[in-house]
Parts: sequence; structure tokens; C-alpha cells
Amino acid sequence: MMSAVKTFDALVIGTGQAGPALAARLSGAGMKVAVIEKAKFGGTCVNDGCTPTKAMVASAYAARMARRAGEYGVRLDSNPTVDMQRVKARKDRIVRDSREGVEKWMEGLKGAKVYRGHARFVAPAEIQVGSERLAADKIFVDVGGRPLIPNMPGLDGVPYLTNVTLMDLDFVPEHLLVIGGSYVGLEFAQMFRRFGSRVTVVEMGPRLVAREDEDVSLAIQDFLRAEGIELRLGAECLSVQKEAGGLSVGVDCKEGAPRERGTHLLLAVGRVPNTDELGLEAAGIGTDKRGYIEVDEGLRTSNPRVWALGDCNGKGAFTHTAYNDYEIVADNLLSNAGRKHTDRIPVYALYTDPPLGRVGLSEKEIEEKGIKAWWASGPCRGLRVLSRRARRRASSRSTSRKAPSASSAPRCSAPARTRRCTPSSTRCTRSFPTPSSSAACASTPTSASSCRRCWKT
Repeated sequence: MMSAVKTFDALVIGTGQAGPALAARLSGAGMKVAVIEKAKFGGTCVNDGCTPTKAMVASAYAARMARRAGEYGVRLDSNPTVDMQRVKARKDRIVRDSREGVEKWMEGLKGAKVYRGHARFVAPAEIQVGSERLAADKIFVDVGGRPLIPNMPGLDGVPYLTNVTLMDLDFVPEHLLVIGGSYVGLEFAQMFRRFGSRVTVVEMGPRLVAREDEDVSLAIQDFLRAEGIELRLGAECLSVQKEAGGLSVGVDCKEGAPRERGTHLLLAVGRVPNTDELGLEAAGIGTDKRGYIEVDEGLRTSNPRVWALGDCNGKGAFTHTAYNDYEIVADNLLSNAGRKHTDRIPVYALYTDPPLGRVGLSEKEIEEKGIKAWWASGPCRGLRVLSRRARRRASSRSTSRKAPSASSAPRCSAPARTRRCTPSSTRCTRSFPTPSSSAACASTPTSASSCRRCWKT
């Protein structure tokens, strides 16, 4: 029997990185709020993303350093081994504590009520959760995403893993095949290689992490190969089939064997939003062809009563972008701030070792946008503090790049052009102004030291 409609000031659907903070902010402003969670509190980051993967990355790093103990003058009585049951138990404990923390936070909010169940729109300002009907003038959707399962020949006949199910393993796979050479796939590839698996990454593109500039991709490929990870690039017409003792992937690469055999398969080819069972059509909410909810610059949907935050709006698939979505929506609602998601600077990281960190645009994006800029690249040994730290950790693979816009080029008023400086070389490959004065901008540095001075600014 359907109950009477219960009215709130705001409904928050989902408890990822945006939802709980928004619920707390709105309830703190005196609103009556309902929080709806279908399954696990905390969303992707807490349960299947940032928290568990970084816990396992830490375990993998410890395993790597244990094997390298002799390089630091530390003698171990036996070769280090990995106990995956304990690795998993540690990860599960960290996740459980984080999830329970979010749940207790929501349950303790003054002026808020928590509903457990699947939410589905039944009208423009009304949803159904089990036998309950809830209505509000403001509804916020924060339902996240899930791993994409591709339409690949033979996939229905073999067992496969996703980033979610891979973290449930309590053993080390003998040979892990990873389909997908981007952020998720590479973090798990290096992680399980350090746990002791043989690992092969299969990527359809000609290089890894194709959204990055080519030299960044090549640097990543180099350090992964140095750890013994096999890369099959330019793989076309992918297919999978069951084999004795495992499975194989048909790669049709220009180089190497036509099939790659392994014991376990990880699919890391992207994500899809959890929007297909929300009843969005009943609320007049539009989506793009991939299912992401379409939003304006303030994250409002085609239904003026509904906002979409986090992974489900396709404007960023990171914890910090989801949290920033909350900040934008809350500030606009409560302070009429006029904030826009298009104003934020892209910031993200790939948690390999060494990690990749990016702030702002890539060289390719700069060129595509026609922005005048200078840029520099070189090993981190050119930066004294990082260099000392890297030497202490016996790490020399780090590199750095910098590309301020023309307007921000320090102490240099001459028109900026795209420039490259290689600090480790004896000469700059292109003209690169020294920062001392405008007049000096017309000169060309002739030594590595002058390159470094400009590069450090």
C-alpha cells in the first residue's frame, strides 16, 4: 500500500562525495532534507574507488620496498611474500570505517531523514523509494557510475573482473590480463605486478593514457616496463576465449603474438553513469547518448527543480570534482554566488609510482585552444628539493613540466610563444627567455644552467 506523499525542502539522492556534504549544508541552513541511499553509504570513492584502491596501492608499495630492502642496507632473512588475505582484510577495514562514518554522519543530521532504497522519479518533483513517496522543490541527484562492460566477442563465455570485483580477490593471480591502458587499468596493473602477478596490459590505442601528451605517455610506459609489466599496444579487433587453465585475448597487434594468454582478466575500459533506472523521463530530465545527465554551467538539469552532481553529470570523474559540484550548487543556492563548473581548473592524478599529477591543460589542449603559452619540461633532479628527496628514496624517474599562459609568464613582458626547454641538455631546443628583464627575453639561453633558471620560475 502506497503511503501519503511526504514533503521536504530538498531531496538528496545518493551519498557519494557531493551528496552528504550538500545534505549537511542544506540542513544546517534550516532546510528539511531527505537523504536516499540505495546500497552503500559513501559512493564509489569510499567503497570501490579512492579509498580501497589507495589502501591496496600502499600495500603494493610496501611489497616493492621490501624487495628492494637490500638497496637501503636492510637485510631480510627471507624473500618477502604477499599475504593477499591480510591485504584484503586491511582494505576492507579501512573501507568499512569510512562507510560507517558517512552513514552515522547522515543519520545524525538535525532536520534530515535517511531513507534506504532505490529512488525513482514518478513526477517532476516527486520520487518513489520502496512504498514511500517523497516530494520537494529541490532535488539533487548524486548517483555515481559503475564499470563499463564492453560488447566484446567471447566475453560472455569467460569469467572476468572489474575494478570492483578484483579488489575482492584474496589471492594473487598468476597472470593478470588488463584490457584498458588508462588510469584505472594502470593503477591495478602496477599494483598486482608488485603483489607478484605477471601482468600484461592490452590497449587499443598506440600508447597508454592517450589523453596525455605523447612524452608523458612514453614516460609512463618506460617505468611500467621497467617493473616487468608487458604492454600490447595498438590492439585491434579484441576478442576473448576460454583456454585450458585460463583464457586468452585476441589482440591483432602489429607486433607480437596474435593472442595473449593469462589466468585472469580485468576489464578497465571506462565507466557508465547509474542513471538508467532513475525514471528520468518522468521528471523531464535529459541525458546525452552515453546516459550522463545534461546540466547547465550551474549543474541544473533540464528540469529546473533538479540538479545533477558527481560522476552522473559527466563533468568530471574524480572525488574532488564531485565535491566541487557540491560547493558550486550550495553557494549558488544559499549565497547566489553565480559559480560555474566551467570555471574550475582541471586537476587530477594517476596513482602509479611515480605518480602523474596534472594541473591545467595539456600541451595538446593548449594548442587546440589556440592559447599562446611557453612551456618547459625536464627531470625533477633540476628542482633541488625534489632532487634531494628522490635521491634519498633512490628514485630518479620523476619529470616535471610547466606551461603558464602568456599573461602569467613571470617577469617577462615580451610576447610569449610555445617554447621547450630541456634542463638536462646543454642547450635549449628552442628560444627560452631568461626571466631577469624584458630585454633579456630576446636572447637565447646557451647553457643548461640558464635553462634551469628560467624553468624554475
